Amino acid sequence: MVLTIPGPAGPLEARLDLPTDAPRAAVVLAHPMPTLGGTMHTRGVFQSAKALTRIGCVVLRFNFRGVGTSAGSFDNGVGEVDDFRAALNELHDRYPDLPLWAAGFSFGAWVAMETGATDPRVSALIGIAPPVAGHGLRFVDTLDTAKPKFLVQGDLDTLCLLKDLRAFYAQLHEPKDLIVIDGADHLFEGRTEELGIALEDLLGDFS
Repeated sequence: MVLTIPGPAGPLEARLDLPTDAPRAAVVLAHPMPTLGGTMHTRGVFQSAKALTRIGCVVLRFNFRGVGTSAGSFDNGVGEVDDFRAALNELHDRYPDLPLWAAGFSFGAWVAMETGATDPRVSALIGIAPPVAGHGLRFVDTLDTAKPKFLVQGDLDTLCLLKDLRAFYAQLHEPKDLIVIDGADHLFEGRTEELGIALEDLLGDFS
């Protein structure tokens, strides 16, 4: 379902993906770096959304400001956090009785995890190839939270290095879980279906 949601810099282009049966959770899913071509239609984002719907989630993916038909322009992560929060508001208003999860891919993982860590409505954090080093992103808030954290990483990722993620992961409080996909690069080229399977394995039994 294509829709437009209100954002702090103007309307945000979005899509709502629905499961076959009654949903068990509601997930906001953010895309990779806008300045490097990331959109809500990036293949890894698309496959992630489909995987989450297969395990019974309703998924709201959206374009950050300045991407696609979303109003505004890139704001180095500051405005994008506000965009993500607007998406959380939209999905929570639509499904107030469902658990709310914050998810993202690369740049979107930082935005989702940082925002979701401090939002009391969010009960789980999902990061795909999170940039735990570089980009000036520190993930400070995610280190102290007791919310469940689920991470997926490719072992051939040259932008978000596996060694950096392992160091970050070691600092995280439980509960936490990590799946590393062999042979996968940053965008999981040729491995996006495996990315979807990893998300199903991580979250299929989570409640």
